[in-house]
Amino acid sequence: MTSNGWKFMSFTGTGVWFFWSLVLLSLFGILAAYTSLLLVLGFLLCWEGKELYLHWYHKILILIVISMCLFFFWLLCTYWKDRWLTIGLSLQVYAPYLHLSSISVMVLLSWPVAFYLIHLEGEARIRRYKITSNERKRNKRCNMLTKLRALQVAVGLPFFLILLCLYVMPFGNYSPCIQEKDKLGPKPSFFGHRGAPMLGPENTMMSFEKAVEHGAFGLESDVHISYDHVPFLMHDLSLRRTTNIKEVLPNASLRHPSLFDWDFLATLNAGKWFSHSQIKPFYHMKPLSEADKEKAGNQKIPKLTDLLELAQKEKKLVIFDLNSPVPKHPARKEFVRLVVNVILASGIEQHLIVWLPGFDRKYVRSTAPGFQHVGRLFTIERLTKENISRINVDYKRLFYNGLREYKAANININIYIVNEPWLFSLAWCSRIQSVTTDNIQVLNQINHPYFFMTPSFYMFMWILMDVVSAIFIFAVFYFHWWRESQSEKILKGISSYTETPSVSLQKENTENEAALNVMESPETLTKSVGELPGSQSINPEPVQETTQPLMP
Repeated sequence: MTSNGWKFMSFTGTGVWFFWSLVLLSLFGILAAYTSLLLVLGFLLCWEGKELYLHWYHKILILIVISMCLFFFWLLCTYWKDRWLTIGLSLQVYAPYLHLSSISVMVLLSWPVAFYLIHLEGEARIRRYKITSNERKRNKRCNMLTKLRALQVAVGLPFFLILLCLYVMPFGNYSPCIQEKDKLGPKPSFFGHRGAPMLGPENTMMSFEKAVEHGAFGLESDVHISYDHVPFLMHDLSLRRTTNIKEVLPNASLRHPSLFDWDFLATLNAGKWFSHSQIKPFYHMKPLSEADKEKAGNQKIPKLTDLLELAQKEKKLVIFDLNSPVPKHPARKEFVRLVVNVILASGIEQHLIVWLPGFDRKYVRSTAPGFQHVGRLFTIERLTKENISRINVDYKRLFYNGLREYKAANININIYIVNEPWLFSLAWCSRIQSVTTDNIQVLNQINHPYFFMTPSFYMFMWILMDVVSAIFIFAVFYFHWWRESQSEKILKGISSYTETPSVSLQKENTENEAALNVMESPETLTKSVGELPGSQSINPEPVQETTQPLMP
């Protein structure tokens, strides 16, 4: 089940489109950021050699956060596969612009990175300059120098590796919207998905009329068979979301639509949920005018013949999914032939019918040879065997399962559901023939694919950004190195000024101490005098004490 399926279930049960994936992503991001912060703080404390002191409830909280993150990550990987594929496709369109903008971001980041790296280098030089002969202190400072070098590598190496990858990214970059202007294909045609569901209630005549007004090439719908053999337009497996059956017959609101007679279905309101609801089925949906709101509030469930009549009048193609009736339904075994007979009886031109159902194709080909048969994501061999030259596929599956193979086999491609301008631009640049969309009123106004760029212009911008960014980054690093070197010179000058007087004073004190030792020993003085040449032995006379103190 995809994320759209989960949102559909939420709307069916509550009447509100609940974007559960955004809530899960937000919660997952908060918990992951909290746990990452704890891990970083723990790593820094261990780096400094300090022991971690965590209270028992904090340990339990971390275990709960890690468990919840793993659980939500499993949910996203399991039920959000389509979204991951969409993100990968968006990179094909945005990759050139992300590449150029990422280089600009790296230039801005070079200022704090250069400041930090040069500051660490200056601190390492100062520590090497202050290393003494004491072995313990030297070992301690050597360990600090190793930590400083490790921090430099941890910060600088990723920065320069990312920068190098950005510089050479265009060699491995592929974007369909980078091509010559003369190779751009024609604008894809539009199939209105259940009409124009942003302008009128889906699968109603108002919705199909709005799609025709906005330039739809074809009309897409879903067909069920009533209990009395009447094909009608309905997508869901119950009438609860798009009709007022909960007000009319609440106990039967979850019954399959094919279990009701057409006389009852024709009485249900199929547009009040759309016009009077405070929460719209599409996020970017514009408010309705008063006239459209009144018209939408009076819509009924249409029959298949109503759609065929409009298509015949406007010369539009019709493509539909045919839902098989539930078991024990009167038309369970013959619903395909029933629908084919209804189409032929309507008088519509056969080439306007794009036959999508895979049931009983042999009968359909023999009874209505003018129908255009469309396949799913079949292999080229199967399409060739069944003589099918058009496929209707999910865009995510197509782009990841060999678009080039189908184009090489001259297979016309229709992809669904394309609502975003960037995705429509990707289909246009990939030479897709048609798209099924809910947002026809917006996509039809696009006259040129977004993010289109010629190879020569992209190469010019690539080389220019690389050269300019390299010059800027070099200048930033040189500026920080020059400023740090000036600071080191000033610091060394102050250190030499404070150390020189202390050394001379130490020498002077040593000399004074030696002189005082000599003066305090009279025996040494007598011996030295007696040893003078030509001197006679004399008795030493007592030395009278002087009243004057010795000068220091």
